[in-house]
Amino acid sequence: MKGRVLDGAALVLADGDSVATALGDLDDGREVRDGDRTVTLADDVPFGHKFALEPLSAGEAVRKYGEVIGRATEAVAAGEWVHTHNCESTRGRGDVAATEAER
Repeated sequence: MKGRVLDGAALVLADGDSVATALGDLDDGREVRDGDRTVTLADDVPFGHKFALEPLSAGEAVRKYGEVIGRATEAVAAGEWVHTHNCESTRGRGDVAATEAER
């Protein structure tokens, strides 16, 4: 897996990822270049947390590592902090699969 660093501020781990990971605490309003596009942060993003590189619709897959890691629980604008308030994890959720299989 080969990632790319955006302006020394964030890491995109794979092509096609819809989120980047902050390499330090990032302030809202900061502009981060990703190739020919610029993403303006709409929220403060803590070190190690994710922000959206593109708009996500409610229910849309969130991609990191080149894989689906979750689903947006509400619409998320490019530059918004992506965390438990607007994203539900779909990784490692064997408890959910077992519960659904029991129904």
